[in-house]
Amino acid sequence: MSNPLLDFSGLPRFADIRPEHVTPAIETLLAQARAAVEAAETAAPDWDSFIVPLDDAGERLGRAWGQVAHLQAVLNTPALREAYNANLPKLSQFDAEMKQNLALHAQYQRLAAAPEHAAASDARKRVIENALRDFRLGGAELADEQKSRFAAIKEELASLSAHFEQNVLDAIDAYALYVEEGTELAGLPADVLAACRAAAEKEGRPGYRLNLQMPCYLPVQSYADNRALRQTLYRASVTCASELDAPERDNSALIERILALRHELAQLLGFGSYGEYSLATKMADTPEQVSAFLHDLAARARPHAQQDRAQLEAFARETLGLDTLEAWDIAYVSEKLKQARYSFSQQEVKQYFTEPRVLAGLFGVIESLYRLQVQPDTAPVWHPDVRFYRLVNAEGALVGQFYLDLYAREGKRGGAWMDDCRNRRDKADGVQTPLVYLVCNFGRGVDGKPATFSHNEVITLFHEMGHGLHQLLTEVGELGVAGINGVEWDAVELPSQFMENFCWEWERLQAMTAHADTGEPLPRALFDRMLAAKNFQSGMATVRQLEFALFDMELHGGPGAGISHVQQVLDRVRREVAVNIPPPWNRFQHQFGHIFAGGYAAGYYSYKWAEVLSADVYAAFEEAPDDVPATGERLRTQILARGGSRPALENFTAFRGRPPQVDAFLRHGGLSG
Repeated sequence: MSNPLLDFSGLPRFADIRPEHVTPAIETLLAQARAAVEAAETAAPDWDSFIVPLDDAGERLGRAWGQVAHLQAVLNTPALREAYNANLPKLSQFDAEMKQNLALHAQYQRLAAAPEHAAASDARKRVIENALRDFRLGGAELADEQKSRFAAIKEELASLSAHFEQNVLDAIDAYALYVEEGTELAGLPADVLAACRAAAEKEGRPGYRLNLQMPCYLPVQSYADNRALRQTLYRASVTCASELDAPERDNSALIERILALRHELAQLLGFGSYGEYSLATKMADTPEQVSAFLHDLAARARPHAQQDRAQLEAFARETLGLDTLEAWDIAYVSEKLKQARYSFSQQEVKQYFTEPRVLAGLFGVIESLYRLQVQPDTAPVWHPDVRFYRLVNAEGALVGQFYLDLYAREGKRGGAWMDDCRNRRDKADGVQTPLVYLVCNFGRGVDGKPATFSHNEVITLFHEMGHGLHQLLTEVGELGVAGINGVEWDAVELPSQFMENFCWEWERLQAMTAHADTGEPLPRALFDRMLAAKNFQSGMATVRQLEFALFDMELHGGPGAGISHVQQVLDRVRREVAVNIPPPWNRFQHQFGHIFAGGYAAGYYSYKWAEVLSADVYAAFEEAPDDVPATGERLRTQILARGGSRPALENFTAFRGRPPQVDAFLRHGGLSG
């Protein structure tokens, strides 16, 4: 086909997609989807006549738009952004039309009431239940005037969120700091210096080019002896996309508008707050339950965090001669204290985690847990850095495939994530296997050497692979509940956080290491020091996440407010739970993409909620160390394979044989004492 976005015959044709393909493809697919909706309104209300045609049209539209959204995140260009922004409102409008269509709503109700429904599979029952719920949450029961307003709000929110994310990306990409003398960069690791020097050379400039992307920013904060340099980059980073940045990138007005619209949307549906609306699709029942959960964890963690802070201040004063511990000192002093206390540095550890060995180790864990093999595969890709793999079972049959895009670059959104490109589906001609994206922002190898990853980056890779496995290992054939579709948002992080635990098992960790220069595996003595330091500053790390989660819930607990009120809420939460209070010009909220541009609004607590679940799941492996394959098989069949076909709590209880308990979470985090 001339338009690659309309070709669903195989893998996406990323090498062929151009910005000018976007609008014609989306308009064609929207027309087809609307025709399918019109036919479905009068079709026989049974699965094959009603659901399947809707799924066919919706899937084609979702797959095409998913490719556009993915490219916008990993290979952003002005032309692609323009095409994305021009078509986003069209998708939002169609989504609103679908969720407010009373004829479709009545068809779903007929399907639910039909005698055949009682004998339907769990997956099909769940699809119908979720659809009826989503009609209510989508405004189907509103009066016509309210429906119109609801749709307009949804459309504007989608546009605002995209603009928010683009402002952050532009702010990060726009910043550069040029340093001519290497002496000013004392303490920085050699690979970071080499990358900064190469970046300057690429622009025909002498010296070094520093930026705000994580492979540069984090090492400066952790290792640069030059305190003024740390402060300069810190200030540039935490003021991105705020009123302290370029006016055209200021997210202040977007934040105000997003919060106001969310509250109005929730009230239209009869909810007291956006927090209540958000929890309608989650495991947690009420904002009060979430708040109690977070405050309970804060009460347990804050004493440990205060102790962490006191030790850091004492070390900074007595050993490093710093009378005050500023925000741009924390990572640096923490690294020095860790080195002094445990006799190793993250940079020393990093030299052992070479990319080929890390990937081999990750794939080895997958094989040992689930008896599946990861094999190299070929596909059209969007950038030369991207690799492609297939996942096969013991008989060699294809389970799924995934793209792996590891390195940071300009035009690529920061952070790490998994997204689905094509979901599993049972079709008349066989099973459609899942296809996913795994995206990170690590530093690439320099001077002909393979990339090396910090241990934290290894954990990030395992985390995203956990999300990928949740999508790849589903055995549900209905699109609406296959993979992570239909899974309560506060349970989605369970498989990803579970995978992180294997980055702390000695035999597995040693197998994924080979020193960049010598090829030697990680020494046991160094691992023992890493393990001793595992919960180093875990109190501070925990309250930092609780700070974000409480800020999110409180922000969405009432009417929208001005940007000054947003700052006041954040300041109040920090006084309550934080031990590291940033300077007054810190504008973290202006970059908080999870809640303003992602799916975590009134849901950031999900990370801690799911961490309790994941720790309890991993405890099952600890309790049966000689029976890993059997436990892995139970995890696969009772949680991963089930997707959203039954409630997450039922999945967990089927695997564990009981409801979740907090003990393993506290023990793993060093917070039980």
